[in-house]
Amino acid sequence: MDVAYISNVVYPFNTGGAEKRIHEIATRLSQNGHDVTIYGRHFWDGPQETTHEGVTLRAVAPATDLYTDDRRSITEAIDFAARLAYPLAKRLHANDHDLVVASVFPYFPVLASKLAALGTDTPLVTTWHEVWGDYWEEYLGALAPCGKLVEHLTVNVPQHPIAVSGITADRLAEVGPDRETVEVVPNGIDIDQIRDAPLPDENESFDILFAGRLIADKNVSLLLDAFDRVADEYDATLGIVGDGPESDRLQAQANSLTHADRVSFLGFLDEYEDVLGHMRAADIFASPSTREGFGITYAEAMAADCTVIGAVHPESAASEVIGDAGYLVDPTVESVATELERALSGYRPPIDPRTRAQRYDWDSVTERAAATYERAIEGTW
Repeated sequence: MDVAYISNVVYPFNTGGAEKRIHEIATRLSQNGHDVTIYGRHFWDGPQETTHEGVTLRAVAPATDLYTDDRRSITEAIDFAARLAYPLAKRLHANDHDLVVASVFPYFPVLASKLAALGTDTPLVTTWHEVWGDYWEEYLGALAPCGKLVEHLTVNVPQHPIAVSGITADRLAEVGPDRETVEVVPNGIDIDQIRDAPLPDENESFDILFAGRLIADKNVSLLLDAFDRVADEYDATLGIVGDGPESDRLQAQANSLTHADRVSFLGFLDEYEDVLGHMRAADIFASPSTREGFGITYAEAMAADCTVIGAVHPESAASEVIGDAGYLVDPTVESVATELERALSGYRPPIDPRTRAQRYDWDSVTERAAATYERAIEGTW
């Protein structure tokens, strides 16, 4: 089959989770004999159309800033969608692609992709990483109705929707398609890469690790307070990998802790393998996040044989990813501290985390994605 992916950002030139998912699936599809093209912005060096790891990269817009004041730029998304519509339509009307797979979010390129496919039999598959709903009020404030409207329009465009988790599929069904029409194809990990990642020096490793963007929903503040309660008794250390708008506040909080000397902020690590190496060296991975459309770091940490601690929350897929291969707690200081204490005492989950992680290997995910694409092409979805 001939697959066209739509993503304004392209891995490895941009390093977010959505673009990495496309890269991992696309390169494996190419290795299996399929033709794959990614339509994106021109973030790579060289010509507008090139080949990278067997996948055609086709730039329909120049590189530009993606964020405005720590938020994804709306004007960037509109600009990319406008530049995408004509060249994609030209290719689809020439029957160059069997299907289009558009990543959500942002939304406008999905609408442009549907517009481009009008008058053809090319199916549109969408990949939903999250459904925001009322979260728009927190994200945009007075402009929240605009975000909700565009999301609603995008959800209800005729499409073949894929969700990265059951919770995302459920939320999608609340505002659009019937739940049974939404396929779940999770995000993935490279098991071999994780297990072979180089370990950090012994004096640079930590007993407990957090990795992720430093935003309020991740609840790193809660983790810091919980850690402070148990650090002394277990002679434990905590490493915080990541950056974000909460960084300065969290470092100030950490400096005020009784055991501030046991907490280290590593910032954003340029090399993905360095993050994986820290996971391999840690005994515990703790992320009491209350908003996870999937939660890839939980799967990575399980593959690295960490005891994983996540939070139970209706906006998080942590329980779906972790299952019985880790521990799930209420997002409170008391609950997190209690579970940290248990894990530091040597308690392990009933299911081997490495066994659970196998279901998220990219090879397995690609097989599931390819099967759903074939069904869309054949009209059996």
